[in-house]
Amino acid sequence: MANAWHKGFCKDQSGAVAASYALALVPLLAIAGLAYDYTRLVGMDTELQNAADQAALAGASQLTRRSGSMEAAIAAIQGGLVSNSTRFSNDGTGSTIDVSTAGIVFYNTKADAEAGTNGFTDTTKFTEAGFVQVTVETRSANFALTPIVGAVSEDLTASAVAGLGSAACRVPPLMICNPDEPLSGDASADFIRPAGIGILAVRGDTGQSFWEPGNFGYLDLGNGANGVRAGMGWTSPEGACLSLAGVDQIEVDIETGLKTDATDSVNTRFDLFDNVACPAGGECPAAFNSRKDLVRDADDIPASGNACKIHNDGWHEVPLADQYLPATATPLPTSITPKSMGHPRDMCHAVSNAGNCTDGPLGDGNWDRDAYFRSHYIRTSGPNAGTTWTANDWQTNTGLGTSPTRYQVYKWEETNAGLTIDGVEILGQYPAAPTGSEYVNHAKPVCSQQEGYSGTFTGPPDRRKLSVAVINCRAEGVNGKSVNVPVHTWIDVFLVQPSKNRERTNRGEVYVEYIGKSSQQGGSGGGLIVRRDVPYLVR
Repeated sequence: MANAWHKGFCKDQSGAVAASYALALVPLLAIAGLAYDYTRLVGMDTELQNAADQAALAGASQLTRRSGSMEAAIAAIQGGLVSNSTRFSNDGTGSTIDVSTAGIVFYNTKADAEAGTNGFTDTTKFTEAGFVQVTVETRSANFALTPIVGAVSEDLTASAVAGLGSAACRVPPLMICNPDEPLSGDASADFIRPAGIGILAVRGDTGQSFWEPGNFGYLDLGNGANGVRAGMGWTSPEGACLSLAGVDQIEVDIETGLKTDATDSVNTRFDLFDNVACPAGGECPAAFNSRKDLVRDADDIPASGNACKIHNDGWHEVPLADQYLPATATPLPTSITPKSMGHPRDMCHAVSNAGNCTDGPLGDGNWDRDAYFRSHYIRTSGPNAGTTWTANDWQTNTGLGTSPTRYQVYKWEETNAGLTIDGVEILGQYPAAPTGSEYVNHAKPVCSQQEGYSGTFTGPPDRRKLSVAVINCRAEGVNGKSVNVPVHTWIDVFLVQPSKNRERTNRGEVYVEYIGKSSQQGGSGGGLIVRRDVPYLVR
């Protein structure tokens, strides 16, 4: 009997599940605790990383590489531009992540930032600070259930690196090869010319007609020749934006060939609307100060249908005898006053078709200021009515010194437009010669409104201020249709005169005056480069 009971007990399986649970209880509790605490750990890591990311982005938004930018970045990181709460840290140090004591390191290039090398904290190196790394405070997660398997807590921190991603927009498709690059080629060679020099940026089809074989001075910003025309004329060229995100230099493609139709678009900035001057899809208003060497007949007001074009019935030159055609690269004698000369070229460029400037397409900044003021500054009132401003008169009346640049004169005229100074209404309408003239020189737009562009034309962007890419052509191997060519620097230039077939100029030429290095910030009074900066995470 006892033996039978023993055999039955051994075969009985009731209660086996309970035994299995009892045996599995410890590992099940360990796994559940690990899952719970791991979720807390991952959540806290995410909160810390978000805090680091947001702090780095806030700091990067201030990095303009200008004085005070590093201090502004530190203040943005530590001063609470962003608020970060934590729900997973249970170390008793608060419900927010403190970034006021974050570790902050700056880098010059994206490559350094990615590798974490060559970092610095010296705020005097603001010109090198393009990226910032932020490391937030260490926080602890005290485990609730995991201690069963021997772990008690885990410490976590997080780090992020950010910089500014940019797009350069409204870029006129113009380039020049750096004249200061050595013959051996040097990608780091800088453009070091003084402000005020004249530059034959696009040389047309006369003389030395290209910067490099096939390259006449244009960039390809999209859509080929039509894109060039739009870029030269529109106030905001469609598609003419170049991404800067993740690169230290803008890279461009070179547009080959001479685009003479593009100069029709350039001329809209001077109130000239010849042929199909403004490509469809954009706007091409004139500059408020559209002073030029071209005139219209006095009886052609109001204008006829062709009066806004360049030909005998519209804008035209005065007779050769009355034009600015110097025989030597020296100022004209005071006995000679051109009836209309606009803002002229450097004298070494104006003396002949090819010019005789030492540096070819680059002038020396010496232009005939006295002849310009004699030509346009004719007193129409006061005791000296009918006389012109002398050298002493314009130096005294403008306060610009003895050798202002053309751009400085242009801006002075714009600032004082409508005022009567020493018998002259600045940018007013008056004959191109003291007496007996049949021509009228318009310094302010008259055709632009007829073309449908209303307003005073004084707002940004300045239609006669452009930005031009300077490329170290030898070092970069520019030849023909080159692509992804780094731009060494950008310069701002003043558009000096319309492009036209004259006695000594060619319709395909674009002549400018160097103002200075471009800030690439755009805005009112800036060149047509505009940077739209957005902070982005590097790592």
